[in-house]
Amino acid sequence: QILVISFLSFETKEISGEINDFNNLQIQLVEKFDALNAVIINAGNFEAGTASEASVLKPLDIVTTAGSVGNIIAALETLPGTQSVGEDGRLFVRGGDASETQTFIDGLRVAQPYNASVRNIPSRGRFSPYLFKGMSFSTGGYSAEYGNALSSVLVMDTQEKAEEDNTELSFMSLGLGIGKTKNWEKSSITLNASYVNLGPYQSLIDQNIKFDKPFQSIAGEAVFRNQFENGLLKVYTAYDYSSFTVEQPIDGASQTVDLKNNNFYMNSSYQHSLGNKWHLFGGISYGNSQNDINLENEENAEIVDDTENSFHLKTKLSKRFTDKIKLNFGAEYFNTNFNQYYQTDTGDFEPNYTSGLFSVFTETDVYFTQNLAAKVGVRTTRDALLEKVYVSPRLSLAYKLDESQQISTAYGNFRQQVGQDYLKFNQDLFQQQAAHYILNYQFSKASTTLRAEAYFKKYRDLLTYTGDEITYDSNFGNNGSGYAKGIDIFWRDGHLKNLDYWVSYSFIDSKRKYQNYPEQVTPNYVANHNVSIVSKYWVQSLRSQVGFTYNFNSGRPYNDPNTLDFMSEKTSSYHSLNFNWAYLLNKQQILYVSVSNILGTKNIFGYDYANTPNASGKYTAKAVRPTADRFFFVGFFWTISDNKNRNQLDQL
Repeated sequence: QILVISFLSFETKEISGEINDFNNLQIQLVEKFDALNAVIINAGNFEAGTASEASVLKPLDIVTTAGSVGNIIAALETLPGTQSVGEDGRLFVRGGDASETQTFIDGLRVAQPYNASVRNIPSRGRFSPYLFKGMSFSTGGYSAEYGNALSSVLVMDTQEKAEEDNTELSFMSLGLGIGKTKNWEKSSITLNASYVNLGPYQSLIDQNIKFDKPFQSIAGEAVFRNQFENGLLKVYTAYDYSSFTVEQPIDGASQTVDLKNNNFYMNSSYQHSLGNKWHLFGGISYGNSQNDINLENEENAEIVDDTENSFHLKTKLSKRFTDKIKLNFGAEYFNTNFNQYYQTDTGDFEPNYTSGLFSVFTETDVYFTQNLAAKVGVRTTRDALLEKVYVSPRLSLAYKLDESQQISTAYGNFRQQVGQDYLKFNQDLFQQQAAHYILNYQFSKASTTLRAEAYFKKYRDLLTYTGDEITYDSNFGNNGSGYAKGIDIFWRDGHLKNLDYWVSYSFIDSKRKYQNYPEQVTPNYVANHNVSIVSKYWVQSLRSQVGFTYNFNSGRPYNDPNTLDFMSEKTSSYHSLNFNWAYLLNKQQILYVSVSNILGTKNIFGYDYANTPNASGKYTAKAVRPTADRFFFVGFFWTISDNKNRNQLDQL
């Protein structure tokens, strides 16, 4: 006979035996595992996407945040753990410089995620936020699936097959854009093109930097999706060309910098369900970036031409054995080829290198109970340049306190190859490494989220070199070290009618000895206190969304050669109040206006000092400021679709 015991929310239990044996039984049922209400392993991770239970942002928060002007990176800088470095424009995370963050699209690396730029001219992210259905931004302790990043990874997943045909038109104060989507039963293709010219804008708005030729770019992209019976193919290709000429101070004089950049990126991935809860992923990405730079001043002229070819091949398998155990493992190969031609009055130089990184990774998610889970992983990488093997363990734990609260912790060892500026001169440099320790608390209920996260990072083997500039004659090594510790707080509330807002605060204490620093100091991109307040209010009577973003930091260190101590000076605090207004003209047309730093605050990012003292023995300086004190943007966006239910409300 079989005795069956079942109870709501508990696992059913069966006992076999004779009927006489079923007397005076003591039966203990195990609570049934509910994946939807289980604890989430999220230490160090911010999600933006409706598919994730850990989401703290919505995908379109990226484009509706005042001050971002559709730039993914600028929107992410309103999250805790990031540093806004206005003269650079790239992501700086928890004491790490911009090179310590890697970007992935559909799991595949993007080697050149930013527009090409020069010193003190901020770059932008290359990709439109409308391409993506979700994003995962890790400020530390990230998955063993990803590597070659000391501080952070940004993982973006593209949209799947389009549902309908449409045409998108953009008329902007900076240029024009057009997009066309064609949809079939199981596939779709989207084509986009844009042209940007800052010339007319810069002729109307005073600039703090002299542009001899304004920034111009022309770009195009194609997105193809095909849905098979048990799989999905994604193919993405993009090309852009950009150029500008700018006057920059150098040693008390002026230097003309002319930059031209060609960039091509291709990404293709395939996901397939093998049955029995096995899933296969395979993908390849290729990036080509060519820079043509001419430098000219009163004394000499230089030409710098460089080409980078980057290749990424990846495959992985995942298997869900039970509701409580999931295995993810795979292998990938990164290949980078870099060639530079450098012509000066003293001679020609052609530094170059080719590197290969082969990695295997495995990671397991284990739910011990509905309230306790762990993610255990390890990543092993072979560096072909060094003929060395590196092993990097990863561990995360999470415990759910109640329906609204949980705590989690993470540890990981992370390694990264040194950058191209150094490898082109010396291929014997070890990989840099950082250890992450993270403790996270999260409260999430209805439209309210509170996150508090403390962390500690320990750096070893950081790149060092001698001399004021990086040259063939520099002595390179891995003699650097450092640390970063702090706390990040994020609060978001959507309870108030028509109002959505979030507040981010970060405190960081970070010091490092790296590059040509003579001692361990706080680097010039780190401010100890950072605050962002983002608000969005829907005005029904005006069919408008109005947004404000306020950014603050407590000032960043800089080195004044007129003083005895290195990196001992500090800029004034940074303040910027940004505004945007989106007005629905009708269901498929929207007018968008944005003003950055509407108060016109005279922010200073640091100072450029002359290389030699003047007649009185002082090093003269020029303040590094934004390209303009305010930035204005006006755009008209028109969606043309047979489906009249599709409208610009989806974009707000």
